[in-house]
Formats: sequence, structure tokens, C-alpha cells
Amino acid sequence: MIIELIKEKELTIHLQTQLTELYKQLNADLTQLNLTTILSDHNTTDVVICMDGDILAGIAMMAKYKVISGHKGMIEDVVVSTDYRGKGIGRKLMEKLLEQAEKENLNDVLLFSGHHRTAAIALYKSLGFKLKDSGLYIKKYLK
Repeated sequence: MIIELIKEKELTIHLQTQLTELYKQLNADLTQLNLTTILSDHNTTDVVICMDGDILAGIAMMAKYKVISGHKGMIEDVVVSTDYRGKGIGRKLMEKLLEQAEKENLNDVLLFSGHHRTAAIALYKSLGFKLKDSGLYIKKYLK
């Protein structure tokens, strides 16, 4: 299996099709952007994939942004195919994103996780993430 940071020029229709199916395992109701759109925004998102031959086994993304308090990363959309769970792929995807955060001198890396996702939370804690004492608010805009 190969864990790699993917660039826009490496995208294929086959990979996009697999990604569409993989994200249905995370949330079947999720409205998805295609990878070309995500990667074409001036290096604001890192996308790490795990490939088993030509099969997409997992993916994780980190959106990067700058604010007055520093240069930050937000990890989003970490998903490993049900066929590949329990093999350490989630950890390897996260480690690759954290390597990128270090290379790019980010001040903080943030992520949100549902309280029911106990395996994911255990992974995040083992990688050094700590629960932040704050609230998460959201305002949705319907399209």
C-alpha cells in the first residue's frame, strides 16, 4: 500500500469515481466537491490518499488558512474503506498530514470528531491531539 500526497495533475476519473463511493461510507447524504476543485485552489488543501494497487483504500484532507493568530490547518474528511479498517491506514494518513503541517510551519492543526467515533478519537489522542475547551457552532447555507 502506498500513502501519498496527491497533486491536481495526478487526478484521474477512476480515482474521482472511487472517492465518490468511499465518501458514501462516511456520509451518504454528503454533497461532494470533486478533487479537481479542491486541489486547484492555490495550495490551500493537502489531500493524502492510500492506494492498494489501483484501489483507493483511504483519504484524508487538511485545509490550510492564515488568521491573525497564525497559520493553521483543519483536518477534514478522514475516511478509510470498510474493507481496510483496522490496518493502521487512518494513522498513516494522519501522520502524512501532520508531516505536511510541520513542513509548512503551521502553528496549530485542528480537527472535529463526533463523540461517538471512539476509535477515531483514540487515534487522534495517540497522535497528540487534545480536546479543546470550546464550542462548535455552524450556520448552514442551502444551495
